[in-house]
Amino acid sequence: MSAILTPQSLPAVLIVLPVGGACVLLAIGRWLPRVAIDSIATAVALIGVFVAGVLVHVTAGDRVVTWSGGWQPRPGLTVGIVLVSDRAAAALALLIAALTVCALLFGWRYFDDVQAHYHALMLLFLSGMTGFVLTGDLFDMFVFFELMGAAAYALAALKIEEPESVQGGLTFAVINSLGGYLALVGIGLLYARTGQLGLPQLSVALAGQSSDILVRAAFVLIVTGWLVKAAAVPFHFWLADAHAVAPSPVCVLFSGTMAPLGVYAVARLYWTAFRSVVPEAAIHRTLLVIAVATAVVGASMCVTQRHIKRMLAYSTIAHIGLFLLGLAALNALGLAGSGVYLAGHAAIKGALFLLAGALLNRYRSLDEVSLYGQACDRRLNGALFVLGGLALAGLPPFGTGLGKSLVENAGGQAWLTALVIAVSAVTGGTVLRVALRVYFRIGPPPPERQTAGEVVTGRDEQPDERPPTKYTPLPILAAIILLLAGGLALGSVPRLARASGPAAASFADPGGYTAQALGAAAAPPAGGVPETTWEPTGLILGFVSAGAACVMAFLALYASRLPWLVRRPSTAMRPVVAALHRLHSGHIGDYTAWLAFGSAVLAGLLILG
Repeated sequence: MSAILTPQSLPAVLIVLPVGGACVLLAIGRWLPRVAIDSIATAVALIGVFVAGVLVHVTAGDRVVTWSGGWQPRPGLTVGIVLVSDRAAAALALLIAALTVCALLFGWRYFDDVQAHYHALMLLFLSGMTGFVLTGDLFDMFVFFELMGAAAYALAALKIEEPESVQGGLTFAVINSLGGYLALVGIGLLYARTGQLGLPQLSVALAGQSSDILVRAAFVLIVTGWLVKAAAVPFHFWLADAHAVAPSPVCVLFSGTMAPLGVYAVARLYWTAFRSVVPEAAIHRTLLVIAVATAVVGASMCVTQRHIKRMLAYSTIAHIGLFLLGLAALNALGLAGSGVYLAGHAAIKGALFLLAGALLNRYRSLDEVSLYGQACDRRLNGALFVLGGLALAGLPPFGTGLGKSLVENAGGQAWLTALVIAVSAVTGGTVLRVALRVYFRIGPPPPERQTAGEVVTGRDEQPDERPPTKYTPLPILAAIILLLAGGLALGSVPRLARASGPAAASFADPGGYTAQALGAAAAPPAGGVPETTWEPTGLILGFVSAGAACVMAFLALYASRLPWLVRRPSTAMRPVVAALHRLHSGHIGDYTAWLAFGSAVLAGLLILG
């Protein structure tokens, strides 16, 4: 057994095990009782959590490099495909497996009409995301991009009897496939120029080629593909449509890991292979523009939604912008902040989507307006929803608050700090508004039509289970509490908080990554290890952000009773809000045009700028 589970075999086990589990379920699932299907899928994901946990422990000492088939590199020659697991990649693999377990717990007793197909797709999705994180080969990144994409498209359109579900899945598939095609073209250009596909080999081959316009064009194409997956503006249109129709546990993975993996991929590509090719000023400017646009558009759309899952989806887009802000700092502290923020956000957003799923299963609606006061008998769920909103706003000592503080410090500019606080307060305040309205009947009944341009309400949604449940099942409640506790632990357990510093330093050390992957000894990271613990300023700003979220929630709840002068700014913004809603038309052709426009902007910023 010890010979099988060597450190070098752990990454391969994490990728292959879910595929094997999916094949077993597809082969014999029709003859198995439902409890056996649930048990097998959950057990596979739990084993993944254990193996990923071991990998996290092993990578605390050094990177784990696995050459498939034992094709070890020789001086000047590499043939095999490499998996490179550093601390950040191993931690992401653990996060993906843990969220999959929570999503599968929600699925117990659900989706009776799809037999084992749902569980098999979830395991394939798990394998695709894990492989995308652990591979050190650019073409393999594309392969795993497609694997997780194919599974995700099917999961989004799982309710094939509903036209909206099919439309949302189709939009998701078309836009992401176009992004994948652009990435593949970029990979092909790189291979034509360098003859290499591995990230370590590309790092060596691209050294000193900063003036090569073809290489920089390839970088633009690949980054475009990854940013489509990240749902960064203007590539973000598909995300809310997919979340609105996907089952609630699937949304846990869409928002918690799938979209943030696009940010991870951009960071991995730049820091490992292209740091010497793309000028620092150009990549900083590009990431900053995209980050600000993503955060502002996401927050603006979030606050105007009444469909609860769409609201949470736009909140994810806003927070993707904040992750990109940390990446735009181009230092280890920014990477650490984005990493902590990403993990904390995944836990909190996962809990919120499960709570939304519980609402849907009980009341057959996700419309904030029609649900007014309907869930007053579920005060525990309401308290958890409020806690999730405060955590999303950055309340200390949640991991989201610590990550937000680190991103603010990495940016080092007052206006960036103000932007982070504003976006966190708006998204957190919107969640609080929903919780107080639905679970506690606070504020007057909301008007039927609140926001200009609003067209999607969330009424008459098809639930994830039948028949409705009077109480939230214990497995779902346990998953929600575990996710919130995990988000709290990331910011309050000193050992977990400090672990992000060495992980970021290792991530920002392309020389060490390349040297170890190619069989050489790696020197310690040159930049040092950033300090990733709470500072007094971060604590204060976290409480300010959470307080601002509470104020925004109460202003929204009692908007009809406010003086005209207080309501005037929101009234003046209605034309802008209406224009934003019109841009989110749901038409694939419109979204494709925005993808082309965004690609051109990226090219201008990175090549011509």
